[in-house]
Amino acid sequence: MALWAGLGLPVVVALRRARPAGLLRVRSIDLLWGLGVGGGLRLLQGWLSGAGYSTFPSLPSSPDSTAWGWLWSYGVPSILVAPVIEEFFFRAVILVGVYQLLRRGVGPLAAATTALLTSAGGFVLLHSAFSSLSLADGVQFFAVGAACALVVLLSGRIWGAVLAHLVYNASFMALAVVGTILA
Repeated sequence: MALWAGLGLPVVVALRRARPAGLLRVRSIDLLWGLGVGGGLRLLQGWLSGAGYSTFPSLPSSPDSTAWGWLWSYGVPSILVAPVIEEFFFRAVILVGVYQLLRRGVGPLAAATTALLTSAGGFVLLHSAFSSLSLADGVQFFAVGAACALVVLLSGRIWGAVLAHLVYNASFMALAVVGTILA
């Protein structure tokens, strides 16, 4: 909670001060972006982790071992809260901020590339702050960050990236539920 509050405060400040026109607009194509990119990222993660040769992931034990306890301890935060807060911080604040700072000085392509690398790198660093990552995990987190940044850069809107992150996390949870049932 403290981490998400720490990420949320700069988001609120940045969005109150200024935001690009259309960043918060919702279009039906955002649904397609989110489903396609999120599903593609999950397939990439499966390929990188050797999913064809390993067992399904399983759910961590919950302080409250009931299904509702697990849902409120792990499911809601990782499926709903994390994608919204992380995407708004890394894409609406970091990506847009770096792009706006560099756009006039180095041109839009170099600014977009630098902003993408910065926001995706920060995304990896956030996820490595609490446990060490394998090389495959680091590559996968970077791919998620870069793909979501690319969605924002190409569409000019945040919701496709939020949905892609949500689909990516929800598909892992679905696989973990199946793995737990099969175990």
